[in-house]
Amino acid sequence: MNAKHIFAATLSVSLFALQAASADPLLGGSRNSFGLLGGFDTPSAYSLPDGVIGGSTFFGAGGQRHSFAFQISPRLTAVFRYSKIDDFYAPGDALYDRSVDLHLKLLEESGWRPAVAVGVRDFIGSGAFASEYVVATKTVTPTLSISAGLGWGRLGSSNGIGTLFGDRPTPSVVSGSPINYDRWFRGEAAPFLGVNWQVNDKLTLKAEYSPDGYIDEVTRAGFDRASSLNVGLDYRIGRWSSVSAWYLYGSEVGIQFNLAIDPRNPPFPSGIEKTPLPVAPRPSRSVDPVGWSGEWAAEPQVHPAVQAEVAKALAADGMLLESMALSATSVEVRVRNQTYPSQAQALGHIARVLTRALPPSVEYLVLTSVANGMPTSAVTLRRSDVEALENSNSALLLQNATITDALAVSTGPLRPTEGVFPRFQWALTPYVEASLFDSDDPLLADVGMAASARYEFAPGLVLAGSVRQKVVGNLDQSTRVAGPDPVRSDLADYQRNGDLTIPSLTLSWYSRPAENIYTRVSFGLLERMFGGISGEVLWKPVDSRLALGVEMNYVQKRDYDQRFSFLDYKVATGHVSAYYDIGGGYTGQIDVGRYLAGDLGATLSLTREFANGWQIAAYATFTDWPDAGVDDDNFVNGIRLTIPIAWTTGKPTIASFSNTFGMSGDDGGARLSVDGRLYGTVRQSHMGELYDNWGRFWR
Repeated sequence: MNAKHIFAATLSVSLFALQAASADPLLGGSRNSFGLLGGFDTPSAYSLPDGVIGGSTFFGAGGQRHSFAFQISPRLTAVFRYSKIDDFYAPGDALYDRSVDLHLKLLEESGWRPAVAVGVRDFIGSGAFASEYVVATKTVTPTLSISAGLGWGRLGSSNGIGTLFGDRPTPSVVSGSPINYDRWFRGEAAPFLGVNWQVNDKLTLKAEYSPDGYIDEVTRAGFDRASSLNVGLDYRIGRWSSVSAWYLYGSEVGIQFNLAIDPRNPPFPSGIEKTPLPVAPRPSRSVDPVGWSGEWAAEPQVHPAVQAEVAKALAADGMLLESMALSATSVEVRVRNQTYPSQAQALGHIARVLTRALPPSVEYLVLTSVANGMPTSAVTLRRSDVEALENSNSALLLQNATITDALAVSTGPLRPTEGVFPRFQWALTPYVEASLFDSDDPLLADVGMAASARYEFAPGLVLAGSVRQKVVGNLDQSTRVAGPDPVRSDLADYQRNGDLTIPSLTLSWYSRPAENIYTRVSFGLLERMFGGISGEVLWKPVDSRLALGVEMNYVQKRDYDQRFSFLDYKVATGHVSAYYDIGGGYTGQIDVGRYLAGDLGATLSLTREFANGWQIAAYATFTDWPDAGVDDDNFVNGIRLTIPIAWTTGKPTIASFSNTFGMSGDDGGARLSVDGRLYGTVRQSHMGELYDNWGRFWR
């Protein structure tokens, strides 16, 4: 999927919730044409519920707006938008614009005090919709709210009251995607007013006085703006969707579709996973005196027999026992979780299995998590605590648990489980790749089949790859033209070749050379556009919020047929990275280094992750590409969205759908895409994530 097509992804995500929308009746709110709560052009001071994702698409009144809103925190909302302004450059030649908004609630409504918010619209982008505002909203009655405020930029382009903070720079629309901070709250200011009346649970009537003069639309496209008054209605289809209709400026009509979902409320809230095995209490000493004495540990056949039983039970529960160490009083199991999105839930299932398979003298259970053959953490529990606390709050068990680096645990020699390695897995799935709203080709898509395979020679040594074959589609008709020295801007040249391609084929080695240290080396066809070698080292203590990493790559650009031939372009690229778990589900990251075009710079990103695996990340990249020019292509930004498949089906699985939606498809700030980067691989089993998700231990 093309990175800029956020609305298509929003629609797909929302349709997952169609059969059983479980959101609050007011989840989506009554939104304006820019994706926030408000009238048509004007905002209110209200915001979506914390964590909610909203999508809206508007048609009419001079073009289209497709918005993706995310409530980052209770007070801060971000909006990513893709828009079309008809006939902007000439008749039939539209402006296609990508932009980002921020809306910050300064004050909550309380008593006679209204809610107050400030916002910047299109503060990253061409500036086609650039405006700023301060707005106050008051609920007059339970069904009636009034918003009033001052706007600048487009929201100050008619019936202004004067310049409060200096003149506004020109031109109003620029190419590229700079941060237009030099315009904020400058130029003419104008008042606006909006009224929302909720007639009943389904219908909301809306009216506003808008100071947006639609100057470009009027002068360039013949847009008829006869009045500053807009009226409309919002009709709620369900608890997650609504449709809005508008009569605008005394001359135009428009229609808008709105969707909203809460990642924390899946269509199947209780899940449809199978019930885990109960904890098995140990027999009394009189019933099994040999088992309690530990004399069985001297028998050579016991360890293989117990390990085989544990491996069989874990396999039935969707997990893989890689190795095991067993003594008279303790056991360590190194287990790969292949099913449960929460590692804490997987540990709960492992502990239950062990209580049913181990001799009674074994008191200490060491549960070692494994990812890509690397032991990542060890959780030590007392078996007696597991037995006593099964029906209690899981926090009581956590108080008595010890979480350490897996390499710091000494339980005796590990015995590999027979028949695990070498290990072969494969899958055959359909795929869809789309390019939407492109200025030349508004709707292009391919549908086909993808085969993927993974062969593990030994723990940590993996050969993996995939093959794709287009069945039907028209991506080969794309007319987009790449830049003069393309790195990523020639994506269309790769999309035109859909017949029997090899998106990736790599040999990777993952290892743990020392405590707190993880390494990865990958060689081969690393991604669709580049092949070569990639190496990475990560320092990540199991109990630390901070992680540091270094990645180095030497790659060559792949030919457009995406098989085994290459183009001439070669580059050495790499980054030094710092990751910090801020808490509350937020993780910050900074990457400093050299990008694929040879440009130098840094990428800042902030990720919010929910307990069920949903992730939404915003990133911004600043580089020295190009060295000079007016396009500001040295700034790249976008969002990354990860949706756990378990959220949509209710069945436990670690599989997820991920995509990146960028503000730019240009060459500056482009980074190599490599599967299995270390931080994302190991963090799920480290202390922060385990603490956050420990409530699922007994599920």
